Amino acid sequence: MWLGVESSCDESALALFDPTCGLAGEWVHSQISLHQRYGGVVPDLASREHLGNFGWLLKEAAATEGFDRVEKIAVTCGPGLAGCLAIGLSLAKALALAKGLPLVGVNHLRGHAFSPFIPLHAEDPAGFRARLDACLPHLGLLASGGNTLLFCIGKSLKINILAQTVDDAAGEALDKGAKLLGMDYPGGPLMEKTAAAGDPARFEFPAGIAEAADWRFSFSGLKTSLRYRLEKMDDAELERDFADLCASYQQAVVRQLTRKTRHVLRAGTYASLGLSGGVANNGPLREAMAALAREERLPLLPALKRHTGDNAAMIAFAGWVDPTGCLPAERLSFHPALTLTGEE
Repeated sequence: MWLGVESSCDESALALFDPTCGLAGEWVHSQISLHQRYGGVVPDLASREHLGNFGWLLKEAAATEGFDRVEKIAVTCGPGLAGCLAIGLSLAKALALAKGLPLVGVNHLRGHAFSPFIPLHAEDPAGFRARLDACLPHLGLLASGGNTLLFCIGKSLKINILAQTVDDAAGEALDKGAKLLGMDYPGGPLMEKTAAAGDPARFEFPAGIAEAADWRFSFSGLKTSLRYRLEKMDDAELERDFADLCASYQQAVVRQLTRKTRHVLRAGTYASLGLSGGVANNGPLREAMAALAREERLPLLPALKRHTGDNAAMIAFAGWVDPTGCLPAERLSFHPALTLTGEE
C-alpha cells in the first residue's frame, strides 16, 4: 500500500493506493472558496491552511481499512508554491520517520502525466503492466493553470517534452479572460458554464502560433485581443453578447490545444493519446480531443475528472508506476521550479 501526499498549491490531499487492487481512499480539501475573495491563490494563506487541514485529513485516512498496511510514502516535491510544498514534505517526512517507512519525492507534473493510466489500472490491476506497454509510446497533453505542454512517454517510461507554451498556460488564459469579463476566481469553470449558451463561431480570436511546423503554444495574444474587443463594446452590447464572447474565447483555447496536438501526432508514431491537468476537466476540450483521437484512430486516455486537479492519488500512482523517476529520501527537498523532466 502506498500513501500519497499532495500540497503543491491550495489543495491538501492524501490518498491510499494498493497496486493489487487500486485506490483504497482519497481525501482532498480545496481552498477555492477561501481564495475567491482575493481573485487568486495567496501563497502565505494557502500554506497556513495546509497546516490546519492535514491533521483532520490524516485522521480520516488513518481510520480507513488498509492504512496500517502502508509500506511506502510518496510526496509532491515540486513544482509548486514553496511554502505549500514544505508543509506536505514535512508531514511525509514525519510519517516516514515515525513508522520507519521508505519515502520518495514525486514530480507533481509527472503525477499529471501518468494520471490517465489510473483508470487502466483500475480495470485490470493484474494485467496493468502489459496494457500499459501496449499504450506506449504515449503522447500526452498536459493543460493546467500553470503548465501547457505536449510530451511523449516511451517504452522505458522516460518522458520527453515535445512542445510547451512560450508565455501563458491554457488555464491561466481561461481564468484571466474570465476576469476581464468580470467573473470571479476561478473563472475557467464559470466561463465554460456561460459558454454553453453561446455561439463559439460568433467572434474570431487569434490562433496563437499558426505554423504547423512550430509546435509551441502561445496564449498571451488571446487575452490582449479580448481586452481590446471589450474596450470597443458598451454595456448593452456586452450583456447581449456575453455568452457568445465566452464561447468564442473558450473555443480559441480549445482550438489551439487540439490543433497543436494534431500536428505533433502526425509527426510521430504513437499508440495512445492522453489528456491531463486542470483544464482537462473542460467539457469542450474533452470532446475535441475525443474527436481527434477518433480521427487518428488512437485510444484516448483522459484522466478522470476528479484527478484532473491537484490530488494525491496521482502522486502515489506515479511513485509506484515509475520508481526510477522519483527522488530518494536522502535527496528529498522541495523544488518550487521543478519541470516535468526534473530540471529547475
